[in-house]
Amino acid sequence: MNILLLGSGGREHALAWKMLQSDKCQNLYVAPGNAGTGQIATNIDLDPNDFAAVKKIVHQKNINMVVVGPEDPLVNGIYDFFQNDTELKHVPVIGPSKVGAQLEGSKEFAKQFLVKNNIPTAKYESFTAETVEKGCKFLETLDAPYVLKADGLAAGKGVLILNDLVEAKAELRSMLVDAKFGAASSKVVIEEFLDGIELSCFVLTDGKNYKILPTAKDYKRIGEGDTGLNTGGMGAVSPVPFADAVLLEKIETRIVKPTIQGFQNDNIDYKGFVFIGLINVKGEPIVIEYNVRMGDPETEVVMPRLKSDLVEIFEAMANQELDKITLEIDERSATTIMIVSGGYPEAYEKGKEISGLETIEDSLVFHAGTKLENGKVVSNGGRVLAITSYGNSFDEAIKKSYQNINKLHFDKMNYRKDIGFDLS
Repeated sequence: MNILLLGSGGREHALAWKMLQSDKCQNLYVAPGNAGTGQIATNIDLDPNDFAAVKKIVHQKNINMVVVGPEDPLVNGIYDFFQNDTELKHVPVIGPSKVGAQLEGSKEFAKQFLVKNNIPTAKYESFTAETVEKGCKFLETLDAPYVLKADGLAAGKGVLILNDLVEAKAELRSMLVDAKFGAASSKVVIEEFLDGIELSCFVLTDGKNYKILPTAKDYKRIGEGDTGLNTGGMGAVSPVPFADAVLLEKIETRIVKPTIQGFQNDNIDYKGFVFIGLINVKGEPIVIEYNVRMGDPETEVVMPRLKSDLVEIFEAMANQELDKITLEIDERSATTIMIVSGGYPEAYEKGKEISGLETIEDSLVFHAGTKLENGKVVSNGGRVLAITSYGNSFDEAIKKSYQNINKLHFDKMNYRKDIGFDLS
């Protein structure tokens, strides 16, 4: 098969690495890709949201399958674009329809879906610029901390958790009236704060059948001890040590099954990943959010633990035969540490030359924000590299990743030194 993978981050490098292990993958094209994907596949310089350009490549390269990495093209309806085009209809797209992608594209849509399907989630209300003062009154009915979520896509940065009521009201006005997150915060969901420990559940579905991938936990905040600003993710571990059989059974029966059933009830076309962001509150799993693609950096720990052929799985999803697949999982732990540009998640510089990549031993290096410039690998984003290692325990795997990070260098390089700190 000739496969086109859309995206340019660490998630896409990990998916590309995994798909290339399949005998079924003849040529892999990544658009736009990065320096890492360019070393193992063929990068194509195009915007994944330019569907006409995607169509052109599908014809030129005789593409048999399109795998969508990031959320934007899904929310913009790439699945529907293929379905509604007679020349493209035969090419399977791994990812949900535009309606299905609203689970991530709109926090309010996701909340309504959760409530309608009796899936446990935090109490909430949503507000617009017109009802901002009502929103401020609603905040007064809640206990601190206060959770404000931009309704639309804000690249993982549209959630604020604030301890002070006055500050929460000011931020609500900033989001709704001053468009702090642009169009993404034209509507804001306010929900009750849940106190517990977070984890991610990843589900593969063909819309009818499902398979649950290994659990993972990522670390969103820039600072050690989970302090400072939210980022796209600073590291991840898999499996999650506290996710025992009892918790996993609750997640499957109370959350995964009703989610897939909800797709069928609403006739939602969904052949792709469902990422369920959960919080474990005193042994009870509660849904914080849905994403409609794999998480990043969780992909960098989940894919290395998948022994099964990923392309075969995607084929089964496209043909609605996922029930015929058995997932094989590596028993070892995997951990990934993100190396980021100094200043991230705020202003940072790009174009810093990265040295030491060839010295890495016994770890996988997934490129996130990199590009090739005059034959040299340089930084090209906020999150630059993900260093993933295996171990018999997550502590052993983490140690290995940190040992290898010490061999890498670029100007103003930054990373968290405490990934997994809350799990020991």
